[in-house]
Amino acid sequence: MIDHDVVSSLRVKPGSTLQLKDRDPAWTGPGKGEHQGKTEARAEANAALEASIVELAGAQELFYASDTYAALVIVQAMDAAGKDGMIKHVMSGLNPQGCQVFAFKQPSSEELDHTFLWRCMKALPERGRIGIFNRSYYEETLVVRVHPELLAHQRLPVIAKQKPGTDPGNTFWRERYEDINAFERHLTRNGTVILKLFLHVSKEEQRRRFLDRLETPNKQWKFSAADLPERARWDDYMRAYEATISATSTEWAPWYVIPADHKWMARALVAGLLTSTIQGLHLHFPEPTREDQAALDEARRQLEAEGS
Repeated sequence: MIDHDVVSSLRVKPGSTLQLKDRDPAWTGPGKGEHQGKTEARAEANAALEASIVELAGAQELFYASDTYAALVIVQAMDAAGKDGMIKHVMSGLNPQGCQVFAFKQPSSEELDHTFLWRCMKALPERGRIGIFNRSYYEETLVVRVHPELLAHQRLPVIAKQKPGTDPGNTFWRERYEDINAFERHLTRNGTVILKLFLHVSKEEQRRRFLDRLETPNKQWKFSAADLPERARWDDYMRAYEATISATSTEWAPWYVIPADHKWMARALVAGLLTSTIQGLHLHFPEPTREDQAALDEARRQLEAEGS
């Protein structure tokens, strides 16, 4: 299970103002930067990841059997931060029947005719299942805030009164944060455990990963012509992330800023967080009722009789 002090260091305290410049995206562990080489840190992280994968598999079985909670893991990040690889590695030991992944891209015309939460509502995990959102409704306060011209497609009454492409103002964004907080409060009150992760990658590391994609034939498909114009808005995105995370890191659904310059560290931390979150529910396998036990005893009697 991940160390309590590490969890506290990753968590964005509700009510606080996040400053991403104070969070090191290349962090490799408490006190290890100067006392321990990267090779040793990576070996420790990989070992922790493997241990968490095994523990998570057992926790998932109990989670599914108890049928009491649902788990929603929300992953947000800049391009090339490692979302897909993290999901692949961390979830590698899970039973696919109890796990689901949704990647949210550009909304369809049908989705635009509903509220900004609607398409994610449809994808929520049921009790006993772990759901992963690769991007989410938070895009509506991140990408849309950096590109307010996208709001015109949503045909909102308040936007129709403004000049196209202009920022609708702080009141609009504050109300979106309030809607998100209320929605997540509703989910948690009804048994959905929410784990919100921001994979914090540096601009320089993103540059290296983009170059790697361009130089590696089987990775070139990952690079989009839109990646560089979005990268040029890096500072705007950082401000949007800081504002969003500060406003929506709550007691019932806090954010965790995961250092992501080293993929092995990010994966180990996320695996540990998810495992400790599920184990922290202190679930138990359901005990049979008197009627259930009678049926089990009768089934055992019949099966044993067949071998006589």
